[in-house]
Amino acid sequence: MTSTMKAVGFKQHLSLENSESLFDFEMPIPKASGHDLLVKIEAVAVNPIDVSVRLNGSETYTDPKILGWDACGTVVATGDQVTLFKEHDLVFYAGDFKRAGSNAEYQLVDERLVGHAPRGMDIPEIAAMALTSLTAWEALVEKLEIDFDQPLLNKKKTILIINGAGGVGSVATQLAHLAGLHVIATASRPETSAWTKKHGTDQTINHRQNMSEQLYGLGYQDVDYILGLSDIDGHWEEMATMIKPGGRIVSITQNKHPLDLGLLKSKSAEFMWEWVYTKSFYQLPEMITQHASLEKIAALLEQGRLKSTANQIIEGINAENLKAAHAMIETNSSIGKIVLCR
Repeated sequence: MTSTMKAVGFKQHLSLENSESLFDFEMPIPKASGHDLLVKIEAVAVNPIDVSVRLNGSETYTDPKILGWDACGTVVATGDQVTLFKEHDLVFYAGDFKRAGSNAEYQLVDERLVGHAPRGMDIPEIAAMALTSLTAWEALVEKLEIDFDQPLLNKKKTILIINGAGGVGSVATQLAHLAGLHVIATASRPETSAWTKKHGTDQTINHRQNMSEQLYGLGYQDVDYILGLSDIDGHWEEMATMIKPGGRIVSITQNKHPLDLGLLKSKSAEFMWEWVYTKSFYQLPEMITQHASLEKIAALLEQGRLKSTANQIIEGINAENLKAAHAMIETNSSIGKIVLCR
């Protein structure tokens, strides 16, 4: 193994029109220590968080900042405290928000955030699944407290997933279906509606129209759970209207304006945030749960109960291809996941 590696990064937060928004460069290969795995990256998926971090901020970095929070690759070295993996293991993970990302030839990642890759799948299909699956799993199981192992008990309960055709939505609809829930997802175009119905949705409504009226038209006064994956500011009042008394709402999207939590008071409804990087950001003891969750997700993928949401695969992990992927995500109309592979 050589001492340097290729990577893609940026030093300033710039729009794609600027040639320096993402660029190729070389750097030393990092060394594994402690709980770290050194992973040779085989494929990465691109997510809205990549675009958000690239665009938002005023910092100028001395060393290029490397994005990338979805990867599948091979362990080539381990730190002295590693117990869960060994060299040559194929792994997948979403990584750590504070550390260098996966848009490189090699990456360091804490073993407690990593899962063994599911067998019998193509590497790009695996790379598409870590971040979205973890987000969906934590939102449904840890925040909404849906018992995944009790589908018969969940049969009479209903979940509304806002933006069912996106990366997280495409996994959340599948997991909610496997948990036994009646799944209603939002989609605004025929192609996104068709996509989400292929991924576990029972019924769809259009989030660009009055959702509570559409929900009532389907025969539902309210729902037990709401998973918000898009525009919480624009949908908050409707979410408060549609949630059942005693129900739970979880959102992964950031509000830009204050949310009126008082709208939930009379219903004693609960609201929570889900950010998949909280555990690693604060180095919480619960970090190990991400390893356990990814192991469960890998098993579901191996069994064919969960399907990869990779929808577009691009050969070559470089600045040009990453810019193209970022541009697609910036349209806010991409379906499923975009994956780059070697």
